[in-house]
Amino acid sequence: MTEPGDGPSLEEITAALRADSADVAIYARVLTESLGDALPPGCVVVERARTMSDRMRGRSGEVTKITVRLGEKVLTLAVQPGRPPAAEICREVRGVVLSRQPAGMQEWVDDLARELAAHAQQNAHAAEVLRKLVAGS
Repeated sequence: MTEPGDGPSLEEITAALRADSADVAIYARVLTESLGDALPPGCVVVERARTMSDRMRGRSGEVTKITVRLGEKVLTLAVQPGRPPAAEICREVRGVVLSRQPAGMQEWVDDLARELAAHAQQNAHAAEVLRKLVAGS
């Protein structure tokens, strides 16, 4: 358990997340590499569409959906070619979705930052990874 002043502030986390949110592929990499290490397995899931060419060349494919599960919150960010990302914030209990709310990118990032800050207050490793994310390393 970390002390309340140990972790980065909510504003710092939000700013770091916003800096990477312009390109969904970069955002997926940040979420899976940086936050995937800090969160329990399965909290960050990235779905990809792989063409035959991607498979033959060993590429991972294009990101189509990012799902972040933190407690009862499930935040998804879906991408379709030629359209802006579709963000959604859900409340889920024991696999049952109790509420589903479409969100703007700003709202989605703000909610993700709040959930990450709350998680970091209870987990020292998550707090360290968030400090690195905020510092840009």
